[in-house]
Amino acid sequence: MLSMTGYGRAEALIEGRKWIIEIKSLNHRYIEIITRLPNALSSLEVDIKKRVGERIFRGRIEVSVQADAEAGGDSGVQYSLNAPLLRNYHSLLLKIKEELGLQDTIELKTLVRFKEIFVPSETRFDPAAAWGTLQKTLDEALDALIRMRRAEGETLQKDFLARLGTLRRHMESAKARAPRTVLEYKQRLQERIRELTEGLEMDPARLSQEVALLAEKSDITEEIVRFESHVGQMEKLLRSGEAIGRKLDFLLQEMGREVNTLGSKSNDIAIAQDVIELKSELAKMREQALNVE
Repeated sequence: MLSMTGYGRAEALIEGRKWIIEIKSLNHRYIEIITRLPNALSSLEVDIKKRVGERIFRGRIEVSVQADAEAGGDSGVQYSLNAPLLRNYHSLLLKIKEELGLQDTIELKTLVRFKEIFVPSETRFDPAAAWGTLQKTLDEALDALIRMRRAEGETLQKDFLARLGTLRRHMESAKARAPRTVLEYKQRLQERIRELTEGLEMDPARLSQEVALLAEKSDITEEIVRFESHVGQMEKLLRSGEAIGRKLDFLLQEMGREVNTLGSKSNDIAIAQDVIELKSELAKMREQALNVE
């Protein structure tokens, strides 16, 4: 079982320059892979996303690849000057100076602030040749990310299993209580009839019909059986080691539906208290399931 949150980092040395790959994953309903790459690696975006998608199946995954600026000044990219743009900027500055009657001189340090005048013209860096090393580095970062997700997943698994135990206890309590509710209803009905008829006894056949009708309306056996089945399925999922987040979502929805029906069918305070506890635990589990891959 894996959590959806984690962080992984790995480094590689390519042509004397250190490259750093960082991967961060956050909760997400589906899978979303976002890359932040330098221009020199833009052609590798599809390969990087495909590689990540082969190992991560749910969450918002942010992949950052960058060269260490302090490791060397040569990024492999050559720049040229956009002279027409430079002349245009200079002309505009002269026009501003003339328009406003300014005495300032236009210096080089002012012009170099227009970064658009510098354009990449050639790169010596071959991303296809570097992909082999970068791919291994990406795998190392993914390994680190998955280790962290697995460690958090083990904590989540323990929490889910403990909550399953709580669900079982309350469902067993409701299950044990259910047969007694019919008998108590029969007694209350008899007492009420005696009060209203000043001691006259009700026709036993009619009383049996009323009790049978209530027993049918308040029978929660079907809901209990389905709920126990869902609990068993969830326990298997939690121990499977697969990506189970979406299956957990589905099972929790089904379990919530069974508990709602159980609460509406039963007319008993003790069972109602169990239903409240069951709903509370399911709400906590739904919140935790948002963190599961």
